[in-house]
Amino acid sequence: MKKNETPEKRSNNYAAIDIGSNAVRLLIKHADDNGTEVRFSKVLMLRVPLRLGFDVFSCGKISEEKAKNLLRLMKSYRQLMKIYQVDAYRACATSAMRDASNGNSIIQAVEKKTRIRIDIIDGEEEAQIVYNNHIEYMRNSKSSLLYVDVGGGSTEVSLVNEGQRLFSRSYNVGTVRMLNHAVAESEWERLKNDMEVLEKNYPGTNIIGSGGNINKLYRLAERKSKAEKRFSVESLGAIHEKLKILSVEERMHQFNLKPDRADVIVPAGEIFMAIATSIGAESIYVPVLGLSDGIIDSLFARTSQFDSVVS
Repeated sequence: MKKNETPEKRSNNYAAIDIGSNAVRLLIKHADDNGTEVRFSKVLMLRVPLRLGFDVFSCGKISEEKAKNLLRLMKSYRQLMKIYQVDAYRACATSAMRDASNGNSIIQAVEKKTRIRIDIIDGEEEAQIVYNNHIEYMRNSKSSLLYVDVGGGSTEVSLVNEGQRLFSRSYNVGTVRMLNHAVAESEWERLKNDMEVLEKNYPGTNIIGSGGNINKLYRLAERKSKAEKRFSVESLGAIHEKLKILSVEERMHQFNLKPDRADVIVPAGEIFMAIATSIGAESIYVPVLGLSDGIIDSLFARTSQFDSVVS
């Protein structure tokens, strides 16, 4: 810095990169801290359907072409973070990258060529991040709530009773895995058995749903409470039945769905219905928050000791 030059003011912009099994997202938020509370406002949200899981769950690794596309995308995201003056970021990869035999070599290449460090997070950390993102919402409830995040490669669930988290698990049951017939029957059984145990111990539990598919299912449902961002399991079942009898092309045409949503929305509905039925849930709440939001929340909380500043 030159003599008498005024230091550049921080923008208070934070970014999250979520490298999922179906899509790769960049979320940038601005943090307005008035000293007593912090309010976040969305600056930019991009979603690119790289569909890494279709490679991983069928042949065990990410193809050379998709690895190249991921590198291209990370270069673009880096430039966007610079344009939007992002102060700090975190990039997280989930189920597909966890399972890919070449996952570590790919993220090393990305870091070398873009200087974006990617953390491959396990299912437990993924569940913790998304749970923390809804903790205030769940603390306000005196009843039991089951947080359910359905992704392309895995499903994370957390049980909260009277504001206390009692149970958190990750299951290798996801929409892209299902489309590739790559979900082990034993994993389905583990999920259903755990949910049946929860139903016996915590009857009357309802669901908080997370992910692009449940948000789309909520918007497509005929009966819902817009004020509470809630719809019944019966209403979810009705729209799920309408969708599953249609081809992907018919879903795109009749419900105005993008191709990368039209195929995964049916297995997502199946997962949510299986969980809802097993625990005897009546309603699903759908606050529009996901893993990317949780990454930014946790990143802001520890910015003073976090060194991923975009330069």
